[in-house]
Amino acid sequence: MLINNAYYVLKPFMPWPVRLALRRLRAGYKRRVWRSVWPIDEKAGTPPPEWQGWPGRKQFAVVLTHDVEGVKGMNRVERLARCEMELGFRSSFNFVPEGEYRLSPGLRETLERAGFEIGVHGLEHDGKLYRSKAAFAAKAVSIREYLRRWNACGFRSPLMQHRLGWLHQLGLEYDCSTFDTDPFEPESDGVRTIFPFWVANPNGAGYVELPYTLVQDFTLFIVLREKNIDIWKTKLEWIANCGGMALLNTHPDYMTFGDTPTRDEFPVSHYTSFLKYIQDTYGGIYWNALPREVARYYCAQLPRSSRNSRKRICMMAYTHYETDNRVRRYAESLVKRGDHVDVIALGTGNARLRSETIGGVTLFRLQRRENDERHKWTYAWRLFRFLCVSSIFLARRHTVFRYDLIHVHNVPDFLAFAAWYPKWNHTKVILDIHDIVPELFATKFGATVDSSPYVTALKSIEKASAAFVDHVIVSNHLWHEKLIARSVSPGKCSVFVNHVDPSIFYRRTRTRTDDRLIILFPGSFQHHQGLDVAIKALGHLKETLPQAELHLYGGGGGAAMEAQLNAFVERCGVRDRVKFCGSVPLDQVPEVMANADIGIVPKRADSFGNEAYSTKIMEFMSQGVPVVVAKTKVDTFYFDDHLVRFFTPGDSKALAQAIIEVVQDEDLRSNLILAGLKYARQNSWEENKQAYFNLVDSLTVEQFGNGLVPQSRASAHI
Repeated sequence: MLINNAYYVLKPFMPWPVRLALRRLRAGYKRRVWRSVWPIDEKAGTPPPEWQGWPGRKQFAVVLTHDVEGVKGMNRVERLARCEMELGFRSSFNFVPEGEYRLSPGLRETLERAGFEIGVHGLEHDGKLYRSKAAFAAKAVSIREYLRRWNACGFRSPLMQHRLGWLHQLGLEYDCSTFDTDPFEPESDGVRTIFPFWVANPNGAGYVELPYTLVQDFTLFIVLREKNIDIWKTKLEWIANCGGMALLNTHPDYMTFGDTPTRDEFPVSHYTSFLKYIQDTYGGIYWNALPREVARYYCAQLPRSSRNSRKRICMMAYTHYETDNRVRRYAESLVKRGDHVDVIALGTGNARLRSETIGGVTLFRLQRRENDERHKWTYAWRLFRFLCVSSIFLARRHTVFRYDLIHVHNVPDFLAFAAWYPKWNHTKVILDIHDIVPELFATKFGATVDSSPYVTALKSIEKASAAFVDHVIVSNHLWHEKLIARSVSPGKCSVFVNHVDPSIFYRRTRTRTDDRLIILFPGSFQHHQGLDVAIKALGHLKETLPQAELHLYGGGGGAAMEAQLNAFVERCGVRDRVKFCGSVPLDQVPEVMANADIGIVPKRADSFGNEAYSTKIMEFMSQGVPVVVAKTKVDTFYFDDHLVRFFTPGDSKALAQAIIEVVQDEDLRSNLILAGLKYARQNSWEENKQAYFNLVDSLTVEQFGNGLVPQSRASAHI
């Protein structure tokens, strides 16, 4: 972005041959580097969620647009329009309101009577529309007036610059300032789709974005110096097969109508030959539509709740993506509504660090982690290393693939600073606090919350991280109160509990038929989880429930913790009744739970465990498994005796007694199952994800002045 701004400052002083030579030099390099995604990016061909297809069951759409940049182009508009009419096509002409020419009312009326559309092409054609919010806000007043005066509803930014979150200021029906893939543009971050998408405004309005999907004429014939239309033909065939939108943008400024082309022109016959090719090859199966017709059709077919977004979002987490249900829930939900999501996370085991796609999410593994930290400095070094590696990777990635939002997940809090480069370039940043770090550190390393210098330092880091980001998410209401009291303002902080995701935790069928009593714990093997309490409780059950077994899924506590747990197993004489089952992929956890008889959450009520919300409670509920839960502060905040069976934290005999009651009291067991199923349904992610979408959309819409955004003039269509 900095290089682009410098270019537009120097551009007026650079001779045209020099500018063209620089573009050609750059394009040659870009063509080699981007050959895997240009002219065709296979990922862009995926239809958006709930896409209804084109009207009249047409296979694909053909949308023709023209940007008129200067006087030369203005003088050729009517001849170009006649060429299209002779071939049975109609298009949209986008005019610069305050450029080197003026659009006469006569020409505008002539085009409109002939069935063409008029659009607004910036204010001036100088590449400075988005120089600053203040400058844009001032120009937006004039642009709105031209939209009204020309009876126009569509917009395209000059030079294909784009700040989609700013354009709500214009009250548009649609914008055409993006592309699916085009590395040759000054801002080369493509939206990677050949379909329309919705740019939402949290006030309920919004507009349709129509990316161009066929390379522009100037790029093809002048910069790349192609001598034919083969690239257009190849891309059109792929778009037709995908059922997408073939949107072409050309410029009458660079077309010659019988004259010998100059160094920056090409014969109009290239364009008309392409139109004839469309007719001859695809006659009867395409819809030639004006941009406003596509936008209105899209809005008429899809209610607001079903319209696909196309934001570019990156999530960062010092975790293994496959097993972190909170990160996956966010990422996969965004993908399902049409957004592009990258995740920067940890690698697993000795597997090669590489990128791959999981559930539509592009995952980049940058570092491995072994959960064997015995000292706080080992832990801190690994976190700091991940901060550095992810910071460099994110800066490089953002340079070519500009993100709209960076969603950073703790631990640690300071990982938010890895987003410094996107933040500097006006990208919004969320810090998602899964675990409140000072209290977690105190529990993990035996420090004192109120007096330890390490904990004091962590509180300062928490406060600095919260100040750096644009919004803070916290995972329960108790921590929300604590964070507001010490680190973040109320208006900048939201609560998103770990709601159960029904796309993964839909109810599974029990397949076990034996007479064992399986008591299940899935999660991390940390001290605050109270697994030693659970093992002791199993020892108390040897006489009353001899068929009982304790199955422990997960890990992550390191070798020392596993040694301690094994010592407890030996001491309690339950070696044959405790099973260390390792970790399983998140998608398999519901099946494991469905085959359990009782779920347990035996947390300690220390400073961290007392306030750490347990996702596994609702997950057990979703599978019809009754849950025995330590009566901690956070769990009594969200649950009551009708939903779970509580026991006194740290008391192994109380845990054993609670398990006996659930097993032997059929009414209690049945009531817990029914109440839990209902609670899990009512508090599922499906019922709460819209609040997260609204937060994402609100952060990616820039506010100007008093924050009021004009409503679209064509609200009846959207």
